[in-house]
Amino acid sequence: MRIDIITVLPELLTSPFEASILKRAIDKGHVEIHLHNLRDYTTNNYKTVDDYQFGGGAGMVMMIEPIDKCISGLKAERSYDEVIYMTPDGETLNQGIANQLSLKRNLIILCGHYKGVDQRVRDIFVTKEISIGDYVLSGGELGAAVLCDSIIRLIPGVLNDETSALTDSFQDDLLAPPVYTRPSDYNGHKVPEILLSGNFPKIEKWREEQAYKRTKERRPDLLDE
Repeated sequence: MRIDIITVLPELLTSPFEASILKRAIDKGHVEIHLHNLRDYTTNNYKTVDDYQFGGGAGMVMMIEPIDKCISGLKAERSYDEVIYMTPDGETLNQGIANQLSLKRNLIILCGHYKGVDQRVRDIFVTKEISIGDYVLSGGELGAAVLCDSIIRLIPGVLNDETSALTDSFQDDLLAPPVYTRPSDYNGHKVPEILLSGNFPKIEKWREEQAYKRTKERRPDLLDE
């Protein structure tokens, strides 16, 4: 998979890909991450990529021309499955979206900034709009990092144990059950006996029951869906 990220602040996006699972995925060749500084695509002497909005109002708007040049240049080199715009009014990211995008080959992620992008960018280039929650950030960079993490960890070969991702919360519309490790007794706080029994069918049944119970208590909306 190849992911091209368009941003005015590429320095915000370097560290997430330089450690842990994402770094290993890149080192193993499972994914390529390319950061594109939008200021490199403007002919303005001051490297500005935003301007005042028509009709007045507070906040600057990202201009269409440098975004067009960047996206069109990338598309001239290869085809892309999606051009994703990170925006608070997009579709809220969930596990289903992450699963779908993990199957794609080439993605472009456009990070909004200031008051957002000229609407014509969304009309002409963007194929999918994603939000990571009902709140506003200073820009789309942190949201793009979250999106990439949720996608990349699902690519076969990225996780040491590929079955781990299949038992994550939301994969089956349920929250994950409680998990425990050594010691089995910590100051009188004991691990449930069933997990120490070695009876794997019963353990699996217990986990399913606990997942349902936790979901019912914490996210009943998932059961309604």
